[in-house]
Amino acid sequence: MLLPRFNKTINAWPAVAGVGSWAARQTLEGMMKKLPLFAAIALLPACSMLGDGDAPGRVDKLTYHYDAQRSGWNPRETVLTPAAVAGDRFGLLWESPELDSFEGRPPRLQASPLYLDSVKINAGQYRGRFSVAYVATTNGYAYAISTAAHKDVAPGTILWRKRLALKPCEGTLELIGVLSTPVIDRDQNRIYVSSCDLDRQWQMHALDVRTGEDVRGWPLTVDAVTVNRPGVTRNGTNQFPSTLKHWQRGALNLSPDKSRVYMAFGKDGQSGWVVSIDTRNARVASAFSTTPVSDQLQGGMWASGGPSIDKQGRVHIATGASYLMAVRLKAGIPGVYPDSPHSWGQSIIQLSDDPDKGFTLTGTYTPFNYCQVAANDIDLGSSGTIVVDLPESETATPRLMALGGGKQGNFYMLDRDHMPGDLVKRHPCSTDPETDKSLVDPEPQPQFGTRGPINLFGPYSDDIGMMNSAKSRSTAAYFSDGKQHFIFATGSSKAGQDYSTPVPPGLVKVRIMTAPGKPAFPRIAAREMTQTFFNPGSPTVSSNGGRDAIVWVMDPNAPRLTKLDTADAPRPTLYAFDAATLKLLWKTAPGELYPSGKYNEPAVVNGLVLVGTDRVQAFGLLPKSAKPRPRPTATATAAPVLPVGKVPQGKALFAGRCAACHESNASEAPPKAAIASLPKPYLITAMTTGTMQPLAAGMTAEQIDAVAEYLKTQEEK
Repeated sequence: MLLPRFNKTINAWPAVAGVGSWAARQTLEGMMKKLPLFAAIALLPACSMLGDGDAPGRVDKLTYHYDAQRSGWNPRETVLTPAAVAGDRFGLLWESPELDSFEGRPPRLQASPLYLDSVKINAGQYRGRFSVAYVATTNGYAYAISTAAHKDVAPGTILWRKRLALKPCEGTLELIGVLSTPVIDRDQNRIYVSSCDLDRQWQMHALDVRTGEDVRGWPLTVDAVTVNRPGVTRNGTNQFPSTLKHWQRGALNLSPDKSRVYMAFGKDGQSGWVVSIDTRNARVASAFSTTPVSDQLQGGMWASGGPSIDKQGRVHIATGASYLMAVRLKAGIPGVYPDSPHSWGQSIIQLSDDPDKGFTLTGTYTPFNYCQVAANDIDLGSSGTIVVDLPESETATPRLMALGGGKQGNFYMLDRDHMPGDLVKRHPCSTDPETDKSLVDPEPQPQFGTRGPINLFGPYSDDIGMMNSAKSRSTAAYFSDGKQHFIFATGSSKAGQDYSTPVPPGLVKVRIMTAPGKPAFPRIAAREMTQTFFNPGSPTVSSNGGRDAIVWVMDPNAPRLTKLDTADAPRPTLYAFDAATLKLLWKTAPGELYPSGKYNEPAVVNGLVLVGTDRVQAFGLLPKSAKPRPRPTATATAAPVLPVGKVPQGKALFAGRCAACHESNASEAPPKAAIASLPKPYLITAMTTGTMQPLAAGMTAEQIDAVAEYLKTQEEK
């Protein structure tokens, strides 16, 4: 079953059909302007996902969220329709073996699976042409895994493995051998993977997709030596740190001509960095920091989506705030540095990357209330940006950029050709939503009573939204039916005094409102109110052109601060919703998925749904001979209640609020054994009026006492 692909046009441009030259692609886009809108929608994304020409109707997934624009949309799925997924023949097809552990630590996938439909594998015992999933784990390994039967090789077979980190770095909650989703250059048969090793720090690998071996001249170490060379760094005198202080969680991305691969760095208490690597010469070409000096501890670029890149080659990324400044140092608004030129925390920045000059700041946007929310560690940069292009006949702002969620749960949309911020300094602090310079709904918003950014996941607050109270840490997804344009965002609305109890909606559909000659603006179209998400990954959309669209969401079923690399880690759930109605079509049964990491998204390709957990699990249409599965139910799900009994309840509360710091080798907080040795009254005081008060916000006196009681039981062991 193949979607019509205007084969005569494609065959006339073989370079484009094979993800060829940027010039050829630009020429084809010019031709496409003469085609009907639906044809353009069906054709263009397909060009970026085709394989090497052996099967022109098949789809590759080369990068996080499907394309450099981070659209999150595969418009070429002809098998998995809403009716098929909701029926009794959709289910688990196969699983790979569990991936490699490291010193007793189980594997986890924070990086999302990628996919090539046709690869000529020539490594080790496996030879031939395979359909392949590519994954990389927190334990520092990369894998190629067969996704279809090939002669005597079963789906799920590991075709090659590559150990990238001999001593994977230790994060707050897990190992961080590989955190970010890799990116594939199909023309060069390369997959770029970023790894962290305690001895070598961060490295960029260029692996041959056929063998798993590093291409000659790689890997490249990305550290103070390679980044701080004269002429490389931008934005002031800031220097990339010489010790291991950053995490590289943001998904990698490639420039339109594939000559640059981009890495985004962010960790609390550090400036954010985006680094441009020359793929032709394996060297750091340029780097941009979010603050002009290193002691301004704001602006981390830590969202899993990484940068989005438009067809003009411009790089867009959101930056964050700082828990260290907000909670530990209690720096307030001065710690946001609102009066500092060239300080771009809590903003969205746009960069050009000239081959000779490197990065240049070309646009900025900062929300109206950045001072208040950044002072409370309510990061804008917890979510990734996406790029959306609309027909010029529909709106005066056809080139858009959007961010859906962030810790505050707001939605932002911008004209990326006319970014509204200054290139020198953020605007003064404001509390007036009508001063916001994004493209806003002209109707008053209920949280303000005036115009302003729309709120997707409530309740709206400028004060509460960090840690488990954050609303969203995902990257939105775009879809068009050829007539209307929509963006889907995932997050977690909250309830309770401290906004830490998740409630629906966790999936919201936003329509991009357009009119000829007028600016576009966003408006909420629908909310899904039956399912509860804790800390969901990014939504993705599969469709057959403009019809049969499905929204896929994977949720770890655990708050942000829950450790997921333990034997008793929560099991995630994968959901499928009808994009037209947001009706639940299907979800995995409890325990069907193995434990995974956070911020993960499935790869929906050619009738398969590939999920990364501690292995690869594949879902699709079952053979007719298979036993039909029970139909899903749309019964509302709710957050689990705390265990009965003071000590079990205290243990659960500690795991959700405290373990991230007090059970981590990478944290500067005292270990659990040390605080357990303190007198119980001291522990209670620390959580009620002392240093731990912000993390205990909203807990009752009985819950605080339960945490203290649990800690005292640990002292006795």
